[in-house]
Amino acid sequence: MPDPAADDAAREAAARDAAEETSALSHPAVAPDATAAYGEHPDQKVDFYAPRGGEDPAPLVVLLHGGAWRAPYGRLHVTPLADFLARRGLAVANVEYRRGAALPQQREADAVGGPVAGRWPDTFDDIAAAMDALPGLAAAALPQADPRRTVITGHSAGGHLALWAAARHVLPADAPAGWRLPGPPGLRGVVALAPVADLRRAAELDVCGGAVHQLLGQDDQFDERLTCADPALLLPTGIATTIVHGRADTVVPPAVAEAYADAAAKAGEPVGFTLLADVGHFPLIDPASDACAVVAEEIAQLAW
Repeated sequence: MPDPAADDAAREAAARDAAEETSALSHPAVAPDATAAYGEHPDQKVDFYAPRGGEDPAPLVVLLHGGAWRAPYGRLHVTPLADFLARRGLAVANVEYRRGAALPQQREADAVGGPVAGRWPDTFDDIAAAMDALPGLAAAALPQADPRRTVITGHSAGGHLALWAAARHVLPADAPAGWRLPGPPGLRGVVALAPVADLRRAAELDVCGGAVHQLLGQDDQFDERLTCADPALLLPTGIATTIVHGRADTVVPPAVAEAYADAAAKAGEPVGFTLLADVGHFPLIDPASDACAVVAEEIAQLAW
């Protein structure tokens, strides 16, 4: 029988999500202080935001946007967050990367209609290349930045990529060329915001309408690629890691990040986990929200 109370709760959650998304995406885009390319593709760009109010070297925050690895969602929507962090004295690198397209291995997913999530291997190629290029790019474009104090943060699908970037040194030996590092990356830490942190659990929950399978493929292809793509399988990293998640998030349920935290605990690696009551998916990147101030504080604790 229908459950009127459950139906009402679902409607309230949907209305809250819509309002939070509208608020987060309502801020005008903020132009960067400099832009640099880390490759020849139009999406291989980094926007730099200088720290406001000081000339001393400032920690560098690498920002990876979300959007389910889908092409319609680019770095523009997190420029207000980049500016918010810069106004708190942080240097910011807002990274763009290649996202979904109708690639041959994704035709089945593309056939269902709508944008396809991610590119294999291009999305991961770009994150690896951007991270490798950033110290040099920042030195040229943003001399106020101190790459020795780098924190990487990302929201949603960008949170997945941030965790992955911090785990490149523990990738399997047969990972695609350019992905694996010989030693830990030079990071102070990771602050993952509502991350798609455990890809298998996210696939089970059909997060973002099948985005994980669109990114990695189906069946044997999914299982094979998971070993190189799932942060929950790339532990321990030895990199300080904090997760910030809204308890009321229905876009990427907290259960996905909890699965990652459980895997980290089993691997002997402590992970900070901040669950914010009555917060959904989008306030974490909304400078008008209290949740965004929590995010900035978590980043600052690792950066300074």
